[in-house]
Formats: sequence, C-alpha cells, structure tokens
Amino acid sequence: MGTAFYNIAGTVNTAFILLSLLGVGAQFRLVRNRRERADATDSATAVLSLNQFTVSFLAYLSFFIYGYSVTPFNHFIVWPRLLASVLVMAILVEIWRDRRSRSAATSLLTAALLLICALAGLAWGDRHVDEGRVVASAVIVVITALLAQGYAHQILLILRNGHTGAVSLRMSQLILLMDLSTIVFAFAMGLRLGWPLLLLAVVSGSTKLAILYLFRWQRSAQADSRRRRLALQS
Repeated sequence: MGTAFYNIAGTVNTAFILLSLLGVGAQFRLVRNRRERADATDSATAVLSLNQFTVSFLAYLSFFIYGYSVTPFNHFIVWPRLLASVLVMAILVEIWRDRRSRSAATSLLTAALLLICALAGLAWGDRHVDEGRVVASAVIVVITALLAQGYAHQILLILRNGHTGAVSLRMSQLILLMDLSTIVFAFAMGLRLGWPLLLLAVVSGSTKLAILYLFRWQRSAQADSRRRRLALQS
C-alpha cells in the first residue's frame, strides 16, 4: 500500500508539475506579448518582481538537487524541476532584456552559473549522496525563507501599483495546484525525506492564495471604478 500510494502520489505530482510548467510558459508568453504590443503604456515586465522570480528559480533548482541527492534517485522530483528551472531562467532573460539593470544581469548570471553547477552535481555527485541530501535539505530551508520574502515583495508591488501588471493569473493558479499535489507527495515519501517538500509547498501555496486574492481585488476595484464613472456620466 505504501509503495502504491508513493507511486500514485508521485505520478500525480509529476503531472501537476508539468501542468505548472504551462503556467510558467503562460507567464513567459504574456511578457513576450506585452513587448510586441506597440500601444503598451508600461514595460513588458511591469510589476514583475525580479526578487520573486530569482528565488523561484532557486527553489526549483534546490529540489532538482535534492531529488538526485536522496536514495533512491527520485525521478518524480528531478526532471520536472529541471525543466521548471530552465523556464524560469527564460523569464529572467526577459526581465533583463526589458530592464537592462545591474540587478537583473546579476540574477541572470547567477542563475546560469548555479544551473551549470547543479548539472555538474548530477553527473558527479553520486559519490557523496548522503552529504548532498543534508546540504540540499539545509538549502531548501533557506530557499523557503527567501521564497516567502520574494512573494511578499511581489504582493507589495501589486498593492503599491494598484494592479497586477505582467503577473500571470494562469501561472499562479497552476502552481497552486502543483503545491497541493506536492504536499500529498511529501506525505507519501514519509516526513523523514519529504519534509523539505512539505515546508516549501505550504509556504508557496499560501503566497499563491494571496496573489489569487489580489487578482480578485483588482477586478473588484476596476468594477467599482467603472460604476463610479457611469454614475458621474448619468
């Protein structure tokens, strides 16, 4: 029963991770579409938090490392997170292209370097599996704290600007589903190995709920504004 539950939960989680990649892809397409619109009144990456996407990259990459550091090698964790890391790095490229700031360039170069190091660890890290798992677990705890502040920064940017800008609703919805399935998978793994996934998924899911609420808040504010304009015109 334990093995069957693990395999089912792992398969479902992988499916939702792959689904969440569609959400990250939707965010990437939204930025590209905004860049191509000649009548855009703000930048292609308006309101997007460089902080949040940098930390999201680190979160995906840390689970990629964790997945190949545990015994046995966890294919359910490794390959979807590698794909997610590459997609989020593509968004970092778009942010750098749009802003050309030192911080954007630093984030992008750091992400590229860390991805190369992580792939090197996949190739040669099998000699230090136990040490790698301990280090990866510690990194995930740090990443969870950084992820919380990164999404808090994104939430503050939305509140400060009064709109969601280039933030993708679809990405938030699909990643929330992934977080919920990850929580189930963490219990299937057992808390001894699965607690890092559980910790990060709970934090990530909570922040996604807050962002989804802000989309609803924005629609309500726009509806109120339209009603006031109509009242003044009548």
